Amino acid sequence: MTVIIDGIATNYVQEGSGPTVVLLHGWGDSLKTFDGLAKSLKRNYTVVRLDLPGFGGSDAPKETFSLSKYAAFTADFLNKIGQEHIYAYLGHSNGGAVCIKGLASGVLCSDKLVLIASAGIRSDYQGKKKVLRLAAKAAKLPTNLLPKQTQNKLKKRVYGAIGSDLFVAEHLQDTFKKVVSEDVVAEAAMIAQPTLILYGKQDTATPPSYGERYAHQIEKSNLIILDRAGHFVHHDAPTKVDTAIEEFLV
Repeated sequence: MTVIIDGIATNYVQEGSGPTVVLLHGWGDSLKTFDGLAKSLKRNYTVVRLDLPGFGGSDAPKETFSLSKYAAFTADFLNKIGQEHIYAYLGHSNGGAVCIKGLASGVLCSDKLVLIASAGIRSDYQGKKKVLRLAAKAAKLPTNLLPKQTQNKLKKRVYGAIGSDLFVAEHLQDTFKKVVSEDVVAEAAMIAQPTLILYGKQDTATPPSYGERYAHQIEKSNLIILDRAGHFVHHDAPTKVDTAIEEFLV
């Protein structure tokens, strides 16, 4: 389905019935990253997932977006489709940072929060400017000519160096620079909602130490670190992630 929000054609999927759970994907990703999780959740919940501006099937924004702008856009989107009460937000990687920013500021509101390999810890951003410049250049390379495995390795190295999944889309470079400079650790302390925090033990992009820092900041939180799982922990350990989330949401 498509809806126009602030002039941006926004692709989304709504399925299931029950309390509403909103899923926000990471940078460079799309709502499809939650295909498996949505299939599980829609048995008991109304599951809403959208392609954030600039990704998937949604138009790119004409202005520079920040985490706050993405949060405000999400709020406008939910209002537009008639979702007034949100039971839980679930954010993966940069989607988690958007959730934290939105809930801490009051732009978003929910009963519960789930963070999956959440980004948003950029305290060492100044020391990574060189890497960011390399990432920007890498985004312009014809990586489609490389074998798929090589493409994935290149992305993984860039992601790990930056400390998130913020691989640069060429048409979103200004937004990238804005988002990657925002650290939400301090704001996480303002999260009052019960929060489930999930990280993969082998995640080098947003390592488990990020989860530990968020767990320290968010009073009503529970941190689970899953073995044999990386940044896309919901893909690497789907059964464990599904079970943990379903038990938390009850």
